[in-house]
Parts: sequence; C-alpha cells; structure tokens
Amino acid sequence: MREARTILQLLRERGKKRLPLERVYRLLFNPNLYLMAYGKIYRNHGAMTRGTTQETADGMSKDKIATIIDAVRHERYRWKPARRIYIPKKDGRKRPLGIQSWSDKLLQEVVRLILEAYFEPQFSPHSHGFRPERGCHTALREIYHNWVGTVWFIEGDISKCFDALSHELLLSILGETIKDERFLRLISGLLKAGYLEEWRWNQTYSGSPQGSLCKALHKLPYAKWKAMQSKCKKSLKLLHCCPIYFA
Repeated sequence: MREARTILQLLRERGKKRLPLERVYRLLFNPNLYLMAYGKIYRNHGAMTRGTTQETADGMSKDKIATIIDAVRHERYRWKPARRIYIPKKDGRKRPLGIQSWSDKLLQEVVRLILEAYFEPQFSPHSHGFRPERGCHTALREIYHNWVGTVWFIEGDISKCFDALSHELLLSILGETIKDERFLRLISGLLKAGYLEEWRWNQTYSGSPQGSLCKALHKLPYAKWKAMQSKCKKSLKLLHCCPIYFA
C-alpha cells in the first residue's frame, strides 16, 4: 500500500506536466490518505459539530475508515445532506453555512487532497488565495517588491460565489483533465446532496454549501476563471490586462 505522500507527489508531477488523470477513483481505496485527511481536519472547530447525523471526530477509528472505503469501492457511498445554519455577516445580513456529517467531511478532505495535489502546480504564481503556504501576506509581499509605483488597486468580489456556480460547468471543467467517470460521479453526488433547513430537505441546483470542505472545488482559480468567463465576458476585458490576486 503506497504512502499518502508518495501518491500526492505523483499527482503533483502529473499536474506539472499537465497530463490527464486516469483511474483516480481507486486512490480512494487507500487508508493512508484517510489517515492524512484525519490529521488535517480533526483539530478544526467544526470537527466536533454534528451535521445531520450524530457522528463527530470523537468516534473516529480505523474501522470507520474501512467502512467508508468498502462503500466507496462498491459505489454504495451516499453523501448526506448538509445541515444549514446561518451566521451573521459584517453588514448585518446572514450567511448560510452547511455543516456536513463527519464521514462526509473525511471523504471530502481525501478528495480535496487529490485535487489540490494535481491542480496546485498549474496555478498562476500570482494567485495567493486558498493555496498551501500562500495567502494575504504572500500577496502583499509580491506587491511590495514588484508593484513599485503602482497608484491604483481594484478590489473585486464574486457575488454569491458558493451559490451561483453551475454544477454542470464545474464538472465539465474537471472532466477536461480527469478521465475517470466514477470519480466525477462521486463529486456530482456531493454537489447534489442537498441540505436540511429546519429538518426539511432542499435540493441544490447550483453551488455548494459554505462550510463544506469541497468548497475547494469552487475555489480552484481555474474553475473560478472559467465560470467568470461564461458569465461576465465583458468584465474580463479589463481583467485580461492585469494580474489577478485571489487572497
């Protein structure tokens, strides 16, 4: 059984060469990836917060990993709907937040590790948001050293980023380089799992819950760029003329 770090390094090498990914789904059968995923998320504040089931990180075990892998192997794994709550925003409005069940969080983190390892080498060096060892400070450092004499900075935000992106568009973007229908079907099932609000199930036709670990899908700069191209081509005429910093 390959070590998780070895698997992710191989994915990075394919990403650097922009080679398509095939037979990705079978990587989900490796328990070492789940142990790595657990190590990354068990300290999160939400790890002990229940979703639509009673399970939390407190009940984690190797037997649970084996159960998840068995369900995934036979394509019996079913994503559970997120439990929706609302948190206050600075402007007084409320932001919807989706709380996933623990098993879903764990499997989503494994999916995120795979996608991040493959896509990370392909991202622009000017992109700093939602990337390992990057963030606001690395963006500011680059601006400080390279943007000498710059007078104007334009700040922008994508309205309802989590709510508005098309599932079909997102899956088609992933399908351009990921040639594994089972892996894509698993992600499609996650996007369409819906959410419970006041214990009533609601279908999701677009977007994904904020708070979901697979928000990484929506935060891939490539996916975001493609989605923006399809919805606001006129605005992109300006964006083509300058670097874009996601932070």
